[in-house]
Amino acid sequence: MFGLSDLLYLIISAFIILPVVAFMREFSYLVAGAMIGIENPRVTIGSGRKLFLVNLIGFGQLDFRRNYHLYSWFSFDQLKREGKFAYIFLYASPIVFSTTVGLILNALLANGYLDAYATFFDRFIFYLFFYVLFDAVPMTTINGKPNNGKIIFDMLLHGKRTDPNLEDFIPSTSNVDEVYEEIKEDLEDIKKK
Repeated sequence: MFGLSDLLYLIISAFIILPVVAFMREFSYLVAGAMIGIENPRVTIGSGRKLFLVNLIGFGQLDFRRNYHLYSWFSFDQLKREGKFAYIFLYASPIVFSTTVGLILNALLANGYLDAYATFFDRFIFYLFFYVLFDAVPMTTINGKPNNGKIIFDMLLHGKRTDPNLEDFIPSTSNVDEVYEEIKEDLEDIKKK
């Protein structure tokens, strides 16, 4: 039965756990990108109006949006060193990072180190592995773009991206603000109708 305590856990999950997990996932791209050399990397946290932009010297940018709990993504202009390994390393980074953190937290829970916060970390681990599942299993998303698993699978099998979608997976960092503004204008036109 869904009770008052469940409502509290739902709010904590939606506004704290899920955004932290999404941030960790996206931040892993920045770390991997710094290791392989990416031009103009940016992690956008949330959607809606831009609140502020933080420049991380040597890593890239963190772009925080008003609706921080909804939709986050990573963008970049290009890899400095093109190659199959670089793309696989970049797109595997959130899968490997989230799995590692999840396994470590799970081991700590299993050995009684986080008992005081067991419910919180149970949910945290759940969302970590939720993202891993939908990142790792190769599939095309609803908008026709490949997920990380599909990108990695195509790179391993064909040595390149092979999906039929002609659009970029995500807009490059240089174009992301322009694309976002176009989407925002389209939504405002729809509201007017």
